[in-house]
Amino acid sequence: MSFDDDLTPGLETPGSETLGLETLAIRAGHERTHEQEHAEPIFPTSSFVYGSAAEAARKFKGEEPGNVYSRFTNPTVRTFEQRLAALEGGERCVATSSGMAAILSTVLALLKAGDEVIVSRSVFGSTIALFDKYLAKFGVVPRYVELNDLAQWEAAITPNTKLLFAETPSNPLNELVDVAALAELAHRHGAWLAIDNCFLTPALQRPLDLGADLVIHSATKYLDGQGRAIGGAVVGRNEELEQLYGVVRTCGPCMSPFNAWIFLKGLETLSLRMHAHSRSAQAMAEWLESQPAIERVHYSGLESHPQHALAKRQQQGFGAVMGIEVKGGQAAAWKVIDNTRVMSITGNLGDVKTTITHPGTTTHGRLTDEQRASAGIRDGLIRIAVGLETLDDLKADLERGLRLL
Repeated sequence: MSFDDDLTPGLETPGSETLGLETLAIRAGHERTHEQEHAEPIFPTSSFVYGSAAEAARKFKGEEPGNVYSRFTNPTVRTFEQRLAALEGGERCVATSSGMAAILSTVLALLKAGDEVIVSRSVFGSTIALFDKYLAKFGVVPRYVELNDLAQWEAAITPNTKLLFAETPSNPLNELVDVAALAELAHRHGAWLAIDNCFLTPALQRPLDLGADLVIHSATKYLDGQGRAIGGAVVGRNEELEQLYGVVRTCGPCMSPFNAWIFLKGLETLSLRMHAHSRSAQAMAEWLESQPAIERVHYSGLESHPQHALAKRQQQGFGAVMGIEVKGGQAAAWKVIDNTRVMSITGNLGDVKTTITHPGTTTHGRLTDEQRASAGIRDGLIRIAVGLETLDDLKADLERGLRLL
């Protein structure tokens, strides 16, 4: 079976049936070398050699395909890019050194001084810092709106608006936006729509199918799935991705071959893991809703979630991440966290290991009090990313602190 560079789910290939997501996650993008290896090889090389000066000249000019320098052409990284593009249903993918580098590269590629970007207020804290503290210095103007209020998105658009950027579900409150409606709004005003799909991955949500132009990933999270490496990626049409490729080629926020290989191994089990995460998180959220010390559980899989119907419509699962608000503010939240023995107290997520953190003093700690309040990051809020441990062990771990409140 052969795989074309532009292979996407639903595409018929000669001699094969329509390929499903799980098949693509295991097979897409790998072109065997003359060694006939079964597993994808790692190419830990900085450069490549040529048979002649003329061949080198052609490849440097782009007149002949081939590897030039691992900052922008590496076979292992290319395999990861092709596989993730196939999973997301995109024409092309560009891998980066981190999820934040993916966002930065997108803005550098598509926007210029004077352009405006509308951003959902509930994005990850470092994303807000990127726009406010750094990109604004170069004349890119951010405007912030409530994620789920389409009227606010439209009211914020001006003739200078070139990009709409949203995380859905949001971190950590599980707020959603109607991606198809937001895409229609963006395109009506001549803007791009970029969706951060970190929490759900293509196993549970495919924003390009809903009309988005770009999908952004922190591969560090669920694409890897075991907390081993840092990386990012952007998926979309070739036209926009060619500009992004130019940024990575020139500025250098590239993915290492070893990390790309790790992410390839993670993609092989992506669907299995994401559905298992979702099952455990659903059960955990339902149990937490019944606990007297809990004021509110933020998880789109719950019928009590105000956007539960939308989640069922545009997602194939609800993911692993939830926010819970405990009675008693920060002191109570810290008590619950400090009494865990199984969960890992860390600001990262996307692991088979369950992680727990206090967003107000960690992931969103660099924001001002006003920014945290507007994003709904209250003192009693805890974020839990449910892993793949035995569910009863996780419940007992939380109950140890909850019963002290």
